[in-house]
Order: sequence, then structure tokens, then C-alpha cells
Amino acid sequence: MSMRFDGRVAIVTGAGGGLGRCHALALAERGAKVVVNDLGADGRSSDAAAGVVDEIVAAGGEAMASGASVTDAAAVEAMVADTMARWGRVDILVNNAGILRDKSFAKMSLDDFRLVVDVHLMGAVICTKAVWEIMRGQNYGRIAMTTSSSGLYGNFGQSNYGAAKMALVGLMQTLSLEGAKNDIRVNCLAPTAATRMTEGLMTADVLAMLRPETVSPGLLYLVSEDAPTRMILNAGAGSFERAYVTLTDGVYIGDAADAADQVAARIDAISDRASEIVPDSGSAQGTFEITNASAALAKS
Repeated sequence: MSMRFDGRVAIVTGAGGGLGRCHALALAERGAKVVVNDLGADGRSSDAAAGVVDEIVAAGGEAMASGASVTDAAAVEAMVADTMARWGRVDILVNNAGILRDKSFAKMSLDDFRLVVDVHLMGAVICTKAVWEIMRGQNYGRIAMTTSSSGLYGNFGQSNYGAAKMALVGLMQTLSLEGAKNDIRVNCLAPTAATRMTEGLMTADVLAMLRPETVSPGLLYLVSEDAPTRMILNAGAGSFERAYVTLTDGVYIGDAADAADQVAARIDAISDRASEIVPDSGSAQGTFEITNASAALAKS
């Protein structure tokens, strides 16, 4: 095991079972001290978290349990304070906690939409905010957001989940820029795994392939000392891929009266991916467009 986390302190949310448990165990196995955070299936206790802590301690590791809800800023701040009091630092945050409230958009209530966004997006924001200044002060931090193919590519019946998961990509893109000078590296993991959220949705054979343990190696890489930043890593069934947000070379049309008609007529050229790029930041789009427009006008 050349990838080690000795001396590092990690907080893993939603770690009482499924992916979070596997992430916590994998980090502890390689030397990290782990805060196992889980609200519990009943929404009131950290019994699930305590069980994972027992597993880590029995294997010779160090861990502590937290039953804080990721949507409760005060509880999260208390969890981080307890971590600092015990171990004096926070090096790694794995934002893994989540819930599902699947329905078609026509049948979904606004309450169910808000709840999923609150847990996935705001939960990650609250936890990240609670450790951000600590990581800045250390000049070291590794943060993993858990995104999803439902956000990257869409999935019927998951408008709330998909919206929250894609929002995490935008959060990651910006925080990776803001954290760079303090060596805070921020990435996204897009897992496909059998967890308590997916029970009853897949056959037994498929579930057997999609063991959460097959995803955690990707997570370890994303929070390691030599981690990248601004990466979207997809993982499932032992297979690993990478997703990108890209920009095509496009076409300059200008402000002609028939510009809308030209967009429609030339959409294939606009969509041509042969020369697409991965922008360094959001401002790259505007720079690219102004450069294209200036070049076109210089020729006219």
C-alpha cells in the first residue's frame, strides 16, 4: 500500500453504511484518523457511525463517531471542533451524505425537491465551510464532493437529485480555484454502487458487481497527497472513467438580423467537438468568444 494517510485526519459524511463506510474503512486502513459521520437511518442517532468506528478500532485504527446532520450548521461546527480538540487538524473532507426522493418532476413536491438539494448541496457547503479556514491555515486540504451520473447526464425521476449533484460540480470547479494557493484540492467522485439508497432498484447479479468497495480506490486517489484538483472521476464495478465539461470551437455569427436562423442552420458546426477544450475557468468562455468575434471583425 504505497498510498498512505498516516498523520492525516479525515471526516467522512454519511459513513454509517454503503459508500461512506467503505471510504472510511479504506482511509483508516491506510493510516488516517477518521471521523465517521452519520445521522443514522432513523434520523436521530449515530448508532451506524459507532458501528463503523468499532470496525476501525478493532482493526487497529483510530476513529470517532458523529451523529451531526450535515444540514445543521451548528452541529457540523461542533463536530469539527470536537475533531480539532482530539486530533488538532482536518486534512480530508469527504462529502458523501445523501438521500433520495425519486419521482417524476410532474409528481414531485417542492418540499421533496428542497430536501434533496439541502442534504446533497447545502450539506456539502456547510461541511466544507466548517473546515475551509482550518485547511487554509494548514496550507493543506483535500475535499471530495460526491456527484452523480444523474447530474452529469440526467436520469428520469431524479430532477431534484440531478440538480443537486450537478451543482456540486460547479461548487468544486470554483473552490478548486479559490483553494489552489493554500494547496486545497477539490474533486468530484461520480460513483455507481449498490447502497441502501439503491436497494430494490437493481437485480442481485448487478448489485453484486456494484459493491461500494470497488469505488473507494477512486476516492482514495482524489484525497491523496498527490491528488489532482478539478477532476470528475467516475467509478463503478471496478471501472474508472473521467468526465469533462467542455467548450466547442463554435462559429462566429455576429448580430445579424437573421442570427437566430443562422444558429439553427449551423448548429452542427457549432456542436462539432473536434477542437473542443476544457476551460481553465468560467471567464474562459467570454475570452474565447471575444477573441473569435475580434478575429472575425478584423477580416471583414
